[in-house]
Amino acid sequence: MEILEGIIIIILAFGQQSVHHPVRNTWAGLRLHTPTAEFASCPSEATICSGVNCLVPTSDFNAKLSLALSIVLTFMLALIMFTMGCAVEVQKLWGHLKRPWGIAIGFLCQFGIMPFIAFALSAAFNVMPAQALVIIILGCCPGGSASNIISYFLDGDMDLSISMTACSTTMALGMMPLSLLIYTSIWTSSDKIQIPYGNIGITLVAILVPITGGMYIQHRWPHLAKKILKIGTITGFSTMIIIIVVGRVLYQTSWDIDLSIWIIGIIYPCLGFGMGFLLARLVGQPWYRCRTIAVETGFQNGQLCNTIIQLSFSPAELELMYAFPVIYSVVQLALSILFVGGYQAYKKYRGLGSDETNSEAPSLEDGYVEQAK
Repeated sequence: MEILEGIIIIILAFGQQSVHHPVRNTWAGLRLHTPTAEFASCPSEATICSGVNCLVPTSDFNAKLSLALSIVLTFMLALIMFTMGCAVEVQKLWGHLKRPWGIAIGFLCQFGIMPFIAFALSAAFNVMPAQALVIIILGCCPGGSASNIISYFLDGDMDLSISMTACSTTMALGMMPLSLLIYTSIWTSSDKIQIPYGNIGITLVAILVPITGGMYIQHRWPHLAKKILKIGTITGFSTMIIIIVVGRVLYQTSWDIDLSIWIIGIIYPCLGFGMGFLLARLVGQPWYRCRTIAVETGFQNGQLCNTIIQLSFSPAELELMYAFPVIYSVVQLALSILFVGGYQAYKKYRGLGSDETNSEAPSLEDGYVEQAK
C-alpha cells in the first residue's frame, strides 16, 4: 500500500491491488459499463458481464496517469510529512504523551463516536448490507495524514495533531477488530473481514520517519524549519486540490451510485468534525485544540478502508462498496478547504496572528489540565 495512505485515496481508491488475490486485481483495473438503447450489448473488450452491467478495462491513459501520479504524490506527500515535523517541538510533544488529555479525547472520538455514527447512519438509511459494511469499516479506520496539514492551516496544536495521528494508527491494531466485531455482526461475520496489520505497520513507519526528520531540523535549525514550513505547507494544500480534480477526471463513472450513499458521504464527515469539536469543548479544551481534535476525528484513512475491502470481499460485493471511501475522502477534503478559507478570512477580519490564536491555553509543562478562557 502506498505511503501516507490517507490523502491519496482519491487517486488509487479503485486501483489498489493485492498480491494475495489475483482475481480481485483484475477487478481493480476495470470500470463499470451499463448498456444503453444505442449500445444494446456489452462491449467486445468487456471481461465480466451480467447481462445488465459489465466491466470494461480502463484506458491505457488513465492507468498510466494514475501510476505516474501515485509515484509523484508518494514523494510529495513524504515531503509534506517532513514539513509537518518541522512544526513539532519535542518538549511539547512529550508533554502531550505524559499528560494525554487531548489524545484520550481523540481516542474516544476516533474509536467510539465514529464507528457508532457509521452504524447509526447505515441503519437509518437502510442501505444494502455490503454498503453498510464499507461505511462501518471506514468509520473504524484511524485518522489520515492529511489532517496534519489542515491542522496547521487552522492554527491547531501541531504537536497534538502528530501525536494523535501516530497513536490512532497504533491503536488501530487492536481497536479496529473490536469495533468491527461490535458493529458488523448483524450483516456479516467479523472473521470474514481481514485487517491488513502489515499495511498499518507500514503506514505508522511512513508517518513517523519523515516527521522525526522534520523534528530534528526544527530542534537543530529552527530558522531553517520555518522556511521549510512555508514551502511545504503551500505544496501540501496545492496537492490536495490537485488530487480532488484529477480523481474526478480519472474516475468519472464511479459517481453513479445511490443517492443515500451520497447523503451519508456528506453527512458523516460533517458529524465527525462537529462531534469532535463539541466533545473537546465540553471537557474544557482551548479553541485551538478543539480545532485540532475536530480535524483528527473527521479525517479517516480511506486508503486503509479500500485495502480491507479488497482483501475481504468478492467482486460482486466490491461493486457496491468501492465508491464510498472516495466520496468520503472528497467531501472531507472539500470541507477542510472551506474550513481553512473561512478561518483565514476570520483571522484577517479580526487582525489576528497565529500566536494570538494559540495563546489562550496554558502550557502542558505546568502540569495541569488546560482550561479554556
